Amino acid sequence: MAHWLVRQGKHSVRRVCRLLGLSQSVYRYVPKPKNDIEVIGHMNAWVAKKPSWGFWKVYTRLRKDGRAVNHKRLHRLYTTAGLNLRRPTKRRVPGRVKEPLCLPIGPNITWSMDFMADRLLNGTKVRTFNVIDDFGREALNITVDTSIRAQYVVRELDKLIEWRGKPERLRVDNGPEFLAHELELWAERNGIGLTFIEKGCPMQNGLIERFNRTYREEVLDAFLFEDLDQLRELTALFIWCYNQGRPHDSLLDLTPREFLLRYGQLPTAYAGTREQFPTYLLDQPAA
Repeated sequence: MAHWLVRQGKHSVRRVCRLLGLSQSVYRYVPKPKNDIEVIGHMNAWVAKKPSWGFWKVYTRLRKDGRAVNHKRLHRLYTTAGLNLRRPTKRRVPGRVKEPLCLPIGPNITWSMDFMADRLLNGTKVRTFNVIDDFGREALNITVDTSIRAQYVVRELDKLIEWRGKPERLRVDNGPEFLAHELELWAERNGIGLTFIEKGCPMQNGLIERFNRTYREEVLDAFLFEDLDQLRELTALFIWCYNQGRPHDSLLDLTPREFLLRYGQLPTAYAGTREQFPTYLLDQPAA
């Protein structure tokens, strides 16, 4: 109305404002255009990065970024975009760097690890935790149990390090046991790097995959097991024969033990190798 009276030319701005009880600054105020698109863009960017954040964390973050936005205005944009509704979240594997499968120049540089699964005669599910040294394809350990969690993995690795020495890094896939916080803390504490393969690219861990195939053909698919003890005994015999008597094409037709003796340097703790196997298996002929 104030603008209409002034436009009629009958009264001045001062007189109209006095008659209507209106401040002249309010009359002359020209609202600045609000760039909602820019604010919404920054708000959506933070919500995409941190799906668990609510409105007030987003508001505080925008203020820290130097965007002075009124909380009422931001909440209006927040609700209009539907961000106040519960957002379904999905666990994602972190991005992995593609790394070629390079062979180490000596033992205890890179160990590869993986899991396998099978069943006993009574239907009980069993899992195996396999570890090899990439340098000579040497089978370091195969742990057999019904359940192998991250704490179990850490315990078995501690035993291996006590016997064999510490590797520089471990090559693993993106299984939950390897993504667990316990393994990450253990690796950091021991100064061991964790190398994760890309999701859906098992050949980036091709050495352990080839070992798994041999283990399945010669043990898991070759026998029926009544209990874990039978599987553990045959697994121990398989490791001994694999390292001592099975020639590898990729190792110039040498066994892992022969290759290690000829081209590598035996770790100082290697003298205890035979102690990890049952006594009655040590005199078995190499097959």
